[in-house]
Amino acid sequence: MFNKNEKIDAISGLPTPKRDTELSQVWRHLRRNRLAMVGLGVLSIFVLSAIFAPYITAYDPIRIDLGNAFNLPSAEHLLGTDWQGRDVFTRILYGSRISLAIGLISVTIGMLIGVPVGALSGYYGGRFDLFIQRIIDILIAFPGILLAIVVVTVLGVGVENVMIAVGIASVPIYTRLVRGSVLSVKEQGYVAAAKALGIGDGRIILRHIMPNCLGPIIVQSTFQIATAILWAAGLGFLGLGAQPPDPEWGAMLSRGREYIRTAHHLTTYPGLAILFMVLGFNLLGDGLRDALDPRSRKHR
Repeated sequence: MFNKNEKIDAISGLPTPKRDTELSQVWRHLRRNRLAMVGLGVLSIFVLSAIFAPYITAYDPIRIDLGNAFNLPSAEHLLGTDWQGRDVFTRILYGSRISLAIGLISVTIGMLIGVPVGALSGYYGGRFDLFIQRIIDILIAFPGILLAIVVVTVLGVGVENVMIAVGIASVPIYTRLVRGSVLSVKEQGYVAAAKALGIGDGRIILRHIMPNCLGPIIVQSTFQIATAILWAAGLGFLGLGAQPPDPEWGAMLSRGREYIRTAHHLTTYPGLAILFMVLGFNLLGDGLRDALDPRSRKHR
């Protein structure tokens, strides 16, 4: 007996095989990429650690205990304590919340500005495109971290301003990426057919062009989160990011370097946390790039 939900082939009388959705195909190819799975596993550990930090450690990340200052890693303090007796492992766990929040929110800001601007620039072209691209050229002339430093200097220090600064520094990247994708997609026949049917520009962009640009945007966002975390750590290292006593990894590195000869764990473990989180996003981004590219799937 056939399932009622299965379609029956009119000729053979057999149930029609179910076709994989696009999402299931991407996931299947992503699973075959071992490095991408390693990256996803690393990021899962960081995300779960950030969510369940209060249940993983009993210490307070900002509570000072000078009697336990500069303790080396032990059973009581897995990664030792800092110059104020605060548990380094605890501060790294809570610091992952700050780094993930900065990465996700700053990239969202960059997308919300850069994607629409890039789409309109690529679709309409002409003087509007020329004007937008000259502004983007000016922004790209500044290295991303330098542009973020300028924005933070204007807005002031703090985590919220770091998110805004890194988000603004990400705008040129998304604008150029989306513009290039739109220029390619808008020449396809189905876009010309939509125009011939009298469909409005807004609907063409949203329903016919942008869905075909999602792949590059998703991949770039994965890499951009890693870049944003690095930029945020750099700003924190320079004293322009999160301020004491917030457990931000860049700030932990900056202060810990003063004791690197006598208590290297103060810089080693925050540095490793940054390394593994950025590596996780990069490995996952590489896997998504291959999984979302139909040409790469055919060779697997």
